[in-house]
Amino acid sequence: MSNDLTWFKSTYSSPQGDDCVEVALDWRKSTYSSPQADSCVEVAATPRTIHVRDSKDTTLTPLGLHPSAWAAFVPFAAAQAD
Repeated sequence: MSNDLTWFKSTYSSPQGDDCVEVALDWRKSTYSSPQADSCVEVAATPRTIHVRDSKDTTLTPLGLHPSAWAAFVPFAAAQAD
């Protein structure tokens, strides 16, 4: 499991950079990823978005999914892995 936090400035903060609020995403490695950690999918959940990224290149913009889309995908992905 990845314990690194990715911090980003809240959209409610001022554009000048003062009075900023920063929020962190807690990335977690998928249980379906390989034990060697070379083919990992990481997920960070927030109330309105499920963020998904490839751990091989965390500089890429993560995919953002609505929680209902994620909930529909997870059973399908689990069935494909069996």
